[in-house]
Amino acid sequence: MEQIKQFMEELAKRAPRTLLTPEQQLDKMLRSSAYLRAFQQEHPQLTREDYLRSLSTVYEAVKEQYWCDNCPGLEKCPNLVKGHYSQLDVQNGHIVSAIAPCEKQQAYEEELRTRRLMRSYYVSEETLSASFETLEIDPSNRAAVTRAIQFCQEANGGERVKGIYLHGPFGVGKSYIMGAIARELSQRGVASLMVYVPDFVREIKESIADHSYSTKLELLMEVPVLILDDIGAESLTPWIRDEVLGVILHHRVNNRLPTLYTSNYSLEELEEHLSISNGNRIEVTKARRIMERIRHYVDVFLIKSDNRRMKG
Repeated sequence: MEQIKQFMEELAKRAPRTLLTPEQQLDKMLRSSAYLRAFQQEHPQLTREDYLRSLSTVYEAVKEQYWCDNCPGLEKCPNLVKGHYSQLDVQNGHIVSAIAPCEKQQAYEEELRTRRLMRSYYVSEETLSASFETLEIDPSNRAAVTRAIQFCQEANGGERVKGIYLHGPFGVGKSYIMGAIARELSQRGVASLMVYVPDFVREIKESIADHSYSTKLELLMEVPVLILDDIGAESLTPWIRDEVLGVILHHRVNNRLPTLYTSNYSLEELEEHLSISNGNRIEVTKARRIMERIRHYVDVFLIKSDNRRMKG
């Protein structure tokens, strides 16, 4: 049986004066295109004249189906609308076509939707690509991962959900678990924002001059699920503690919005970090005020294992 590829190449090479007649084109397409033969079998009521009247429509669909069967990748898609193909149909006795997205286009759109729901500030691409399917589970993180999966199942139920506080040494996979949570939430239609705290704090300090920091704070206050990555590693000032972190957490607690954290510090160590102000002045009460908005609204997990980055 003649290959559709051969037919396409033959059409491309022919000079105008030697082009096939409409009848010949239709015969060649029927011989070479399994897609067109299947369409013909589905619609036995169509006559040869019906196909000839819509020959250009049929040709376009056959050509695009050929490219889909021999896909060069989404970026190099040669079809008229990238990532889509023409699909033949019958309306009122006439052969018509409509475009439909291919599987690669659908996957691309799903990834875009995921990324829109899964926003981030200064978080690495590796962390954002994390998923529970690719997560390495061992005795050190099993309880944390179990709780993370449970959190994702509960997060869109409308009830108050406790956040998660992961702490432990460098490189044990705390941020990766949070990235997996963000991805799972996006697949469930729940928006999240993951923020690398040290860089975000630096940006907030720089935005004081143009007063744009209030807009940034709003985003952190309102997002359904907020993930504060590496809290305690920031360069702390009383203003950052009281007017940024304190305001964000106060709003989220009052509005029953869960906040998740990763840190190298335990809760006790984080409280000590938050109590140190300019000039090494200790402000225990103000630190405890912040901790009251963390401690009672999270489940705490210590992850203590080998540094996975060193293994890598």
